[in-house]
Amino acid sequence: MKKTFVSFEQLKKIVKKYPTPFHLYDEKGIRENARRLRGAFAWNKGFKEYFAVKATPNPSILQILKEEGCGVDCSSYTELIMAEALGFKGDEIMFSSNVTPKEDFILARNLNSIINLDDITHIDFLEKTAGIPETISCRFNPGGAFVIDNAIMDTPQEAKYGFTREQLTEGFKILINKGVKHFGLHAFLASNTVANEYYPVLAGILFKTAVELNRETGADIAFINLSGGIGIPYHPGQQSADIYGVGQGVKKAFEEILVPAGMGDVAIYTELGRFMLGPYGCLVSKAIHEKHIYKEYIGLDACAANLMRPAMYGAYHHITVMGKENEPCDHKYDITGGLCENNDKFAIDRMLPKIDIGDLIVLHDTGAHGFAMGYNYNGKLRSAEILLKEDGETELIRRAETPVDYFATLNFSGQFKEVFKF
Repeated sequence: MKKTFVSFEQLKKIVKKYPTPFHLYDEKGIRENARRLRGAFAWNKGFKEYFAVKATPNPSILQILKEEGCGVDCSSYTELIMAEALGFKGDEIMFSSNVTPKEDFILARNLNSIINLDDITHIDFLEKTAGIPETISCRFNPGGAFVIDNAIMDTPQEAKYGFTREQLTEGFKILINKGVKHFGLHAFLASNTVANEYYPVLAGILFKTAVELNRETGADIAFINLSGGIGIPYHPGQQSADIYGVGQGVKKAFEEILVPAGMGDVAIYTELGRFMLGPYGCLVSKAIHEKHIYKEYIGLDACAANLMRPAMYGAYHHITVMGKENEPCDHKYDITGGLCENNDKFAIDRMLPKIDIGDLIVLHDTGAHGFAMGYNYNGKLRSAEILLKEDGETELIRRAETPVDYFATLNFSGQFKEVFKF
């Protein structure tokens, strides 16, 4: 059984202060996990985690990670602005983008961030729009299928990202001629895997490629970015990745491949989002309706606008009926939201304790790609975000949207201004 990081008694007090639905984050868990990651890679002198801002783009969360020594991985103009506002500087920012507008490249260069190029054609585009920096990274797509122990983890050849192997050599040579002195290499070959072997196998591929590129082009490979991909156990009973074991697996590949090639000073970077934040956030909602037709339905005051993953991917999020954790799961429900879409379901045929109107319902593991993927379809308004601090107090780190927010961008005078007093 999955346990919530907040007790029923705590939550009853919190919902008196903040109306449901809202996303709740666990500061203590976030900090402890960041320290575990840092400890797992402490063997590498240059190690740095660049948190994927897209997973949880809240300044208060980013500030916590900054205090724990993390940098940020940005993929848009807006994320770069957020990073700058929080005081991230220079090589504390990784800019990994694709189909990148010129304005994004210009801001990334002005911030002196590390640019992670997604395509060989971006070399000329970057040079014309913002200039070529002395340090640059390139994203590698090896094509084919990514296999671990005869199991296909993902199919890079179907992904839109990265240079081919041949393009890497060509691109490095072009960049050297344009004045680049230090290079990074990056790849993302599987998503949300809890297999301990993922990072070590990926590292082996990147380490071998780095040695080849160094020999072929003379390029100084300063860092290798293992990106994201380490997942979390969404299902109860599912094993989580052993981050210390993962770190030791990467170390073994490092010592076997890079050290003998005279590249033992290469820094290792990670770019984790889900692993860093996923388990340390939850969506808190309330049962507001029940329906008895061909199936039994429980309707929440939250919907897919608050958590899109189940509707979009069919993703599993564990559900706890607070205060009934020890009661038998002898009722079968579809747990739904109020969108005018039939896929607005957090769970289908889920066995749970009997749910009564007013019960507090917690959806687990929403700390990454939860609030961040929210939207305003059906005129639904995005919820608040609350931080459960280490001392047990709470802090509102994003207020809930109001109709004023929804209408504020419309170029329309008249009724709305009268009603909402813009």
